[in-house]
Amino acid sequence: MSNEWIKDALNIRYVKLHFEIKFLEDTIMPKNKTSALRGGMGEMLLQANCIMDRDCEHCDFDNECIVRRIMYSQFKIKPKFVTTGESIGYVLECEDFREKFACGDILKFNIIIFGKTIVYLNQIMQALFMLGQSGLGKNHSRFLIIRVTNTKRETLMEDGQIYKSRYEVGTVFEYVENRMKNDEISNMMLWNAPATIKYDGKLIERFSSEAIFAAIERRIYMLDCFEGIDIKRKEPLKNIPQIKNQNSNTISVRRYSSTHNGGIYLTGLKGIVEFDNIDEYIYMLLLAGELIHIGKNTSFGFGRYTMIK
Repeated sequence: MSNEWIKDALNIRYVKLHFEIKFLEDTIMPKNKTSALRGGMGEMLLQANCIMDRDCEHCDFDNECIVRRIMYSQFKIKPKFVTTGESIGYVLECEDFREKFACGDILKFNIIIFGKTIVYLNQIMQALFMLGQSGLGKNHSRFLIIRVTNTKRETLMEDGQIYKSRYEVGTVFEYVENRMKNDEISNMMLWNAPATIKYDGKLIERFSSEAIFAAIERRIYMLDCFEGIDIKRKEPLKNIPQIKNQNSNTISVRRYSSTHNGGIYLTGLKGIVEFDNIDEYIYMLLLAGELIHIGKNTSFGFGRYTMIK
């Protein structure tokens, strides 16, 4: 496929927000905070917007539900392989694994919002503000949002004022272009968060080139469908770079699930992967995967990697 195809396929809109929060009390937090952030954000959205006492099964406003549109946004073009609700509209990133926080300590995390979910950015910001008052995690740890910035590190929120003109809506292709300008092609992939990737119907237990690139292309195709971009799904790549070396291991992350009345474990691979020769087109795909996350459980922070030297 040509670079023209990838330009069209990566015309996926996104906004990336960088949050800094300050805890208002001494507290204990889980190592994996994205699950608590996702669950807390959903709870605040329900408290603010649900008018049917959370009886989703019998709700007359299902298609108009803001909570569903944010947490489980619908595809404009439904991929044939998607049979269950997919959290495709956003991903969370938090790689601060401290568990003990003193009053005044700072925690940083990011949220990347894709496509039509961007229109609910204000509701997402308000939900996270409410979460700070209600408390994060099982200990209900209260916090204050002290700063929110965009990709240019411009302030989006200050003293309760939200500056919508600074949202900086970009595209995944623009992200890739900027990365290509600023860095030479690298063949090292660092997994910042566990990756839960299925290939040939099975969860992989060791990274393979085929599984990684199939996951990148699948995610791009899903986001195209989410945006309503009518791009023909690519045939599997041929002559993909092979993995020369890898140092990987399986990670289990515990998260609380109200659906399962307790804790469940999410598993994925983490480590460093070194590819052999990578051409420009392949590198563009790899850089796109950096931003959009790949595999399952991306709304819990899974599937993030960085191409490093």
